[in-house]
Order: sequence, then structure tokens, then C-alpha cells
Amino acid sequence: MKIFTTLYESCLKWARHKHAEKYLAGLSCAESTFFPIPPDVMLAPMVLSQTDKAWRFAAITTVASVVGGVLGYFLGYFAFESWLGPIIEQWGYGEKLALAERWFADYGVWVVFLAGFSPIPYKVFTISAGALMMSFFPFLIASAIGRGMRFYLVAALMKWGGPPMEAKLKDYIEIIGWAVVVLAIVAYFILR
Repeated sequence: MKIFTTLYESCLKWARHKHAEKYLAGLSCAESTFFPIPPDVMLAPMVLSQTDKAWRFAAITTVASVVGGVLGYFLGYFAFESWLGPIIEQWGYGEKLALAERWFADYGVWVVFLAGFSPIPYKVFTISAGALMMSFFPFLIASAIGRGMRFYLVAALMKWGGPPMEAKLKDYIEIIGWAVVVLAIVAYFILR
């Protein structure tokens, strides 16, 4: 049964869809505010399917992600005390929020940069930055640099790899897919 090969081929097909750029922008914006799936999962296949548009896709992802980060910031700034804080607690993100607050106290704006570049849930830090009333312009600059570096790096790797990488990835996609599932299950039980 080739589950991941089928999913991979579907992703490449969707990446060539006439509205793929709009979907990429929507996913990027939503992920920075509330959505759990990172835009890299759409950016990478889009670049692989159209390497000549790699920088355009990276720019769309970066701008939309920063816009989503700004929305998250304003959600935290204006709505945290009234209704957002209790929802975050109810969804089980209270510990992550407390950790984000400690990191902000220790590292300031560098936390936003780190969260923007790394696989740390960026949305937690956008909302936290607003809730803690961090200065907006340093937040915006750190977000733009961190997110831009991440998405341009993904685009560059996919562009550099191009069709040969796509062919190799297709050969190993089942192994990679099942390895990710196993790692996710192990991480769940370790972190639970």
C-alpha cells in the first residue's frame, strides 16, 4: 500500500493548481495565527514543481506569514485577557504559553526571530508578543527576518535539488513518511 507516494503525487498536482499561490498565502497566514500545519509542506512541493518560481513562492509565503503573525500579535494584544487566554488554556497550550513568556523575559525580540526561523510553533510567540505588549516594530522586523530566512532557505534547497531531488524523494517517500509517523507517535508518548 503506497499511502505516502499517493499523497506526495497529490501535493505536486495541487502545487501546480491555478490557485496554488492563493492557497499557499492562506495557509501561511493561518499557520502564523492558529493553524497547526506549517506552510513548508506546501512551499516545498510548489518549488519542486516549478523551480523557476522559487523566489516568488518564498516571498508569498514570507509576506503572508508575517501578516498572519501581525494578526496573532493583535489578537494577543487586544483579546488575550478577555477570551483568548482561557481558550489557549482549554486547548492545552498553557504550558507552551508560560514557556514563551519566560523566553520573552530572558531573550526579548530574539525569541520572535528564533520562532520565525525554527520549527517552534510561531503562533504561540506571535500571540504571546501581543499579550505581553512587546514593541510592535521590533516584533515585525524580527518576524520578517526569521520567516524570510526560513522560507527562502526551503525554496533554495528545493530549487537547488530540482528534478533530481524530486525523483529521489519519490523513491524514498514511503520510508520517509512512515518514519515521520513513527517519530510522531514516539514523541507523543514521550511528551505526554
